[in-house]
Formats: sequence, structure tokens, C-alpha cells
Amino acid sequence: MSDIIIGSIAGLVSGIAGSMGLGGGSVLIIYLTLFAGVKQLAAQGTNLIFFVPIAAVSVFIYAKRGIIKWRTVLPIMAGGVIGTVGSGLAVSLVGGELLSKIFGGFIILYGLIMLFSKNKSPEKQG
Repeated sequence: MSDIIIGSIAGLVSGIAGSMGLGGGSVLIIYLTLFAGVKQLAAQGTNLIFFVPIAAVSVFIYAKRGIIKWRTVLPIMAGGVIGTVGSGLAVSLVGGELLSKIFGGFIILYGLIMLFSKNKSPEKQG
């Protein structure tokens, strides 16, 4: 299979996962670093560019369906912006090798949390 087809499939899977809030960026970063030979920092930058249109479309669809609880989201967004600025500045101080290890540790921790968390009953979507 050509790199274009494989990359398109990785983008499709990342977009689907991202639009459902399931960490599509993680899928894309793993693909870029392990299979496409992209360095960690470049993969993260690529992921950020990829995420902008995916997030915009997803927010539009979720908002139109009335699923987003804006009173909950706005304070979280404020914290996210502060965290983004801080981590964006810190990334330039941390080398790519350490960043790769931090990312790998995060993926393992996230996987363990998902594996061992108790399932809550799903809410009915209208």
C-alpha cells in the first residue's frame, strides 16, 4: 500500500476518534512517529494543525444537537488555554527524546485508566 493511502487511513481513523472525543491525536501521533518516520515534535505540531478543522466540525455538530454543556465547557476551556500556553513554552525546553517518553507514559497511563475504570451507564442521547 502506498504511503498516501496508509496516511489517509490514519487520518480517517484519527478524525473519527477525535470527533468522538477519544483521543484521535494520539492515533495520529503514533502513526506519524512509528510508521511515517516523523520526529515527535513535528508529529505533535502536525497533530495540532490536523485537529483544528476536526474540532471545528465536531463542535458545530455537537452544539447543533445540543449536546455541549457550555457552563461546564467554558471554565475547562480557560484552563486548557492556560495549560496549552505553558506546555507550548515548555516543549521548546524539553528535548524530543524526553517528550517521546512522556507521551508514551501518558498513553500507557490512559490505557490503564480506561481498562480498569468502571463503566457508567450510558446517557440516552436524544
